Amino acid sequence: MSSKDSKGGPESEAGVITEALLLPHDVLLSAGIHIGTKIKTKDMEPFIYKVRADGLFVLDIKKIDERIRIAARFLSRFDPPKVAATAVRLYAREPVSKFCEVTKATPVIGRFIPGLLLNPLYPGRIEPDVILVSDPRADAQAIREASKIGIPVVAFCSTDNDFTNIDLVIPTNNKGRRALAVIYWLLARQILRERGELQPNEDLPIPIDDFEVKLTEKTQQE
Repeated sequence: MSSKDSKGGPESEAGVITEALLLPHDVLLSAGIHIGTKIKTKDMEPFIYKVRADGLFVLDIKKIDERIRIAARFLSRFDPPKVAATAVRLYAREPVSKFCEVTKATPVIGRFIPGLLLNPLYPGRIEPDVILVSDPRADAQAIREASKIGIPVVAFCSTDNDFTNIDLVIPTNNKGRRALAVIYWLLARQILRERGELQPNEDLPIPIDDFEVKLTEKTQQE
């Protein structure tokens, strides 16, 4: 499977594609990054392409691609360790871990301890300049704390999320195991391209599969 930039066809399940995408169109569709939920918020309306017969809202692939580029350009401006990436949900944990390994960002994986950003007496306190959250609902504590001290928030949002205290939205399926692996891999690659650490058409040395949570009996019970 090639991961080179590619043009999609004229139309797809997730929108009309007329320009080159960061990954081949069929790879993005097979990962399900465009699949939303059966709930649509007013905030997410501009990013929704259609509703399927089964009631699921579908995100526009082109707008996902555009927002990954914008977010990468924004995040690349920060000192890498000053970017904190959070993952409460299980399926986001390995993608965030690999994202941070590749980009040198600071991972916050698992439960977000109250006071992690706000409490100067907490020994594990971190002081990021920006945070990246995998799911605004699951990572709500991180967003609340960041908003109180003026730290910008970049968030992966599905069709059921609102934009309260979020500064930059990346529309995507933020619950699917494969979707999260692909979206974090893409963002990491694009950040390194923006920094000049990768050439414009160069790939990450780590494959997408390594960003994906591997299901075991233990992980399925979590």
